[in-house]
Amino acid sequence: MPKVVVTFPEGKHKVLTLSYDDGRAADRRLIGILNAHGIKGTFHLNSGLLGTGDRLAAEEIAAQYRGHEVSAHTVTHPTIARSPKEQLVEEIAQDRRGLEQLVQYPVRGMSYPNGSYSRQIKELLPFLGIEYSRTVESTGGFGMPDDWHEWKPTCHHNGPLMSLAEQFAGLHKKQYLYMMYVWGHSYEFDNDNNWDRIERFCEYIGGREDIWYATNIEIVDYMADFRRLRFSADSTFVHNPSASSVWLQVDDRVVEVPGGSQVKLV
Repeated sequence: MPKVVVTFPEGKHKVLTLSYDDGRAADRRLIGILNAHGIKGTFHLNSGLLGTGDRLAAEEIAAQYRGHEVSAHTVTHPTIARSPKEQLVEEIAQDRRGLEQLVQYPVRGMSYPNGSYSRQIKELLPFLGIEYSRTVESTGGFGMPDDWHEWKPTCHHNGPLMSLAEQFAGLHKKQYLYMMYVWGHSYEFDNDNNWDRIERFCEYIGGREDIWYATNIEIVDYMADFRRLRFSADSTFVHNPSASSVWLQVDDRVVEVPGGSQVKLV
């Protein structure tokens, strides 16, 4: 029986993703930096607050975040662990509806406003079409989450960003999958006068051939596609019922399993 494990696309073993909240005007500058270095981000927006203060207006959302992911953050940013379930349902469902009208694709993820969540909230989210949600508790590590509805990032951008980036870039053991996940609020760069921090990070970590640059939902979808693969009992062939390719390491070889195909592994 061959030894079969999943890899990221094209046989890569590392993925980088960024996650930023609130949809403030500083997102424009941040997105410009990400785009310049081929890095993808997920941006969690409050549909009911768009256009207020320095938040981006509804009419610019689709164009501004093109190539990245727009994700939910509730309509009005309440501390949801303190909210009645009726308000929680409305905050999330209405946020999805409002954002989907702007970007014209299903919004399937979120981040917890004020970092507030509970077991009850986590259990409710799948029934509201939310497939993942990010917390604010940093791990300092590069592991994959075992609970997508309690997705803990590696670090806030004001944490030990460059030292972690250097560690991440140096990881090479292919028996593991590694993920670096950075989160924050783009307006913090204005407040702290430290745009150079994210600029140096992106210049250093971007454009590397051994890193997959993905949005939050792309990671969730890819791992779900892997779980849907149908292997023979002896793992000598596999069928992929999904539309997208999944890559496997079979002994010492990288094998692409295209969507809708059956592939021999030995």
